[in-house]
Amino acid sequence: MRCGLIGAGIETSLSPALHEQEGRSHGLDLTYTLIDADTGLAALLERAEADGFVGVNITHPFKQRAVALVDDLSPQAREIGAVNTVVFDDGRRTGHNTDVHGFAESFRLNLPGAARDRVVLLGAGGAGAACAFALLGLGVGHLTVVDPDPDRRGALGEALAARFDADRIALSAPDRLDPALRAADGLVNASPVGMASHPGLPLPVDLLHRSLWVNDVIYMPVDTDLLVAARARGLRAVGGAAMCVFQAAAAFELFTGRTPDTPRMLRHAEALLSTPGVRDEPTDRRSCRHIA
Repeated sequence: MRCGLIGAGIETSLSPALHEQEGRSHGLDLTYTLIDADTGLAALLERAEADGFVGVNITHPFKQRAVALVDDLSPQAREIGAVNTVVFDDGRRTGHNTDVHGFAESFRLNLPGAARDRVVLLGAGGAGAACAFALLGLGVGHLTVVDPDPDRRGALGEALAARFDADRIALSAPDRLDPALRAADGLVNASPVGMASHPGLPLPVDLLHRSLWVNDVIYMPVDTDLLVAARARGLRAVGGAAMCVFQAAAAFELFTGRTPDTPRMLRHAEALLSTPGVRDEPTDRRSCRHIA
């Protein structure tokens, strides 16, 4: 059973180890390949399907582009406008989105009791769209989506307003981040800023006020610059490892038809992330295939 991940800058992904170990626990001969690329999604999907993959995960920068490259969409993927899992079955491709589930379950696990009156979300791409739907579904009273691309944030705003009360949603350019954040209880970073391939902070550190909680969906590096800065100011701050596990567990079930042991996968991820050197080195270089 072959599956994999298509995306850019994914050499440190935990997905191969998580999926392969869980597969072994179910008695499956499962291999998970990283396909590192930033262009050519259509050709990469065709190659994976021709090579007999049962499916692939999709990550930055392809989640929204994948919508047009599948035959069917799950209701949630259609609503969000982003795909992070493609299942191949008898010549047809079905696009799913397990990120909403992943973020919501991670939030419940890591931020119980966190204030949810007003939240600011950085990023309106594929990950941002999933986080936005999850946050409003979790009962956030007012969500401000911040993205430098007016078309992208506008499209997400329309999708959210079709599902939720429009009065709960605001859209903002980065230059209006300051007033939005000063009134916020929480900050979610779903932009790529902070990844190894996009290092740095997604906002000025002075905007991190003491009553703010922070959730960075990036999990590699484990300690992003945003998390380090937030914790230095005494803020409650969590990374994206649990989101990665919960979305991976849902994708594993789509690929294999088997119900994963999610607590076991969480323990496995914790062990991987505590391994010396994992913050700097790919989880499994042998599973990484670079496509020019």
